[in-house]
Amino acid sequence: MPDAKRTATRTVTLRINGRTLTVPTGTSVAAALAHAGEFVSRCDLEGHPRAPLCGMGVCFECRATIDGEPEVLTCLTPCRDGLEVVTHA
Repeated sequence: MPDAKRTATRTVTLRINGRTLTVPTGTSVAAALAHAGEFVSRCDLEGHPRAPLCGMGVCFECRATIDGEPEVLTCLTPCRDGLEVVTHA
């Protein structure tokens, strides 16, 4: 029988645009944004919000301000307790 402590999912709590969100440990900020239904601040030529495309730091579509630092790649940033993410200006 598995040990309950080993199988319990650990979580972290962060804030996205002022909204508190709890996600499993190891979740990328991009995945947390998708879970929260948020997009990054850039729009395409028709005004539709952009979102991560490649998920590996190549396309730069996932940039957001994290803990006050602008243009951070959210797909390469793991969530941690107290992280502050802003996707709009």
